[in-house]
Amino acid sequence: MDKWTVIQVTPEIAAGQFFDELIKADGRARPGADSLLNFLKDLSPEVLSEKRMALEAAIKSQGISFLVYSDSMNIDRSWPLDLVPRVMRASEWLHTERGLKQRLEALNLFLNDVYNDQLVIRDGIVPEELVTASPHFIELARGVRPPFDTWAHICGSDLVRDHTGKLFVLEDNLRVPSGVSYMLENRSVMKQVYPELFRNHQILPVSQYASDLLDMLNALSPRPVDHPVIVVLTPGIYNSAYFEHSYLAQQVGAELVQGSDLFVDTDDCVYMKAVEGVSRVDVIYRRIDDTFLDPESLNPDSVLGVPGLLRAWRAGKVAIANAPGSGVADDKVLYAYVPEIIRYYLGEEPLLQNVPTYLCSDPEQRAYVLDHMDELVVKPADASGGYGIIVGPHATDEDLVARRAAVLENPRVWIAQPTLAISTTLTVTDVGDLAPRHVDLRPFVLQSSDQWCSTGGLCRVALKEGSLVVNSSQGGGSKDFWVVADEGLV
Repeated sequence: MDKWTVIQVTPEIAAGQFFDELIKADGRARPGADSLLNFLKDLSPEVLSEKRMALEAAIKSQGISFLVYSDSMNIDRSWPLDLVPRVMRASEWLHTERGLKQRLEALNLFLNDVYNDQLVIRDGIVPEELVTASPHFIELARGVRPPFDTWAHICGSDLVRDHTGKLFVLEDNLRVPSGVSYMLENRSVMKQVYPELFRNHQILPVSQYASDLLDMLNALSPRPVDHPVIVVLTPGIYNSAYFEHSYLAQQVGAELVQGSDLFVDTDDCVYMKAVEGVSRVDVIYRRIDDTFLDPESLNPDSVLGVPGLLRAWRAGKVAIANAPGSGVADDKVLYAYVPEIIRYYLGEEPLLQNVPTYLCSDPEQRAYVLDHMDELVVKPADASGGYGIIVGPHATDEDLVARRAAVLENPRVWIAQPTLAISTTLTVTDVGDLAPRHVDLRPFVLQSSDQWCSTGGLCRVALKEGSLVVNSSQGGGSKDFWVVADEGLV
C-alpha cells in the first residue's frame, strides 16, 4: 500500500449516528479540513510511521509527562499525543469563544452574589441548600469582594458535539482547572513534526495564552507595583499535574513554590522564603484544592497549605487565583442551573447549551434515573478526571446495581446525563491505521480586569475503539486543536 486510504466513512458516520470533525457522511472533507486530508492522503505509511516516531521522541526529549495514580504505585508516563489534529473554522470558534466568555462572566457574578448579598437565592433561582450544602462552599469567604468581584479567574469548560453537529458544554472546571500546558506543548511538538503543514495553513496561534495569563495575574495585585511578585503554589512533584505547574511558572516568570516556602506574618501579608532572602508575595496562582490551602482555617491536617493564608486573603493583602470558595460554581449539581444563572445576571440567552442533566436529589428526576440507568451516564457531582463515572450502555449489571444503591444512599452527590453520541475524528490506532475516535475539547477562559480566551484548547481523545472516556488518567490521549481561518477571516 503506497498511500493511506484516509477517508473511510464508518457505517455510524454515514448513517448520521456520529458527527465526524474532519469528514462528512458522504466522505468529503468538512470546510477547513480539505487540505489537511489531502496532505494525509499523500503520506505513505512509512512516512507517517517516521512522523510518529519523531513525535514520540520530541515528547520524551521535552519531558512532557503526566502522573497516573494506581493502588500500588504512581506511574509517570509520556504524554499521549495523536498525529492527526482536530480542526474547527474560525467563524465557528468566534461564536464558541463568545459563549465561553458569557458563561464565565455569569458564573463570577453568581459567586460574588452567593458570598455576599445572595440575591440569586432570595429570588428563587438557585436553592439555598444547593449552595450551602456544597462541599466547596467556604463560610469564611462570606463578605469578601476580590479584585474586580472576580472569583474564578481561570476556567476550563469541557465541550462536546452531538450527532447533529451542535456543541454543548458538558461541565465547567473552576476549582483547579488543568491541561492548558498540554494545549501549548501539543502545538510546539506538532510544529516540529509537521513544519510543512504550518507553512501552508492559516492556523491561529495559541502561544498568546502565557502572556494573557500573566496580564490576568498582574491585574490582581493588591499593590500598585510595576512587577508584582507572582508564585505558583504546587502540592509538589508527586501531583499528577506537576509538569503543568512547573511549565506555567516558567512561562509567566513566576516562582514555583510549595506551602513550606511561604508564611503569613503579623501584618497579614504573605512572604516567600528564598536563598537570597524574604520577599512579599502579591499573587498566588494556586494549584491545590481549597481544603488544603490553610491548616489554620480549613483542614488542620494539611501539610500542603500556608497557615493564615485565608486571613491574608480576606484582608486583601494577597490575591489568590482561583479564589477560595470558587468551587461552588464547579459543582456538577450547580451546572444544571447555569442557563438560568446566565439569564438572571446578564438578561441574555445562553450562547452555548448545557447537556440535559438529571439531579438525583430531586425525587422525580431520581426516579427517572433509577429506571433508565442502563441508558445514562451517571457521575459524582464533585469528582474530576473521569473517576466514578459509569456509562450505562457499557456498564455491567454489577456496576449498575452498585450505582443504584449509591444513588439511593446519598442522592445529592449524583447527577445523570444522556449518553451522547459525541463526535469523532481520525486518529492513529495502535496498529498504525487511521480510524475515528471520540473527542472532546477544553478551552480556557481568563478573567480579572478583562476577559481572555485561548485560541483553541486541549482536545482529548478516547484511544480505545468505541470508548467515550477521553481522560488521560483513564487511558485517553490528546490532539492538537487547530482553529483555521475562514476565507476573509484572520
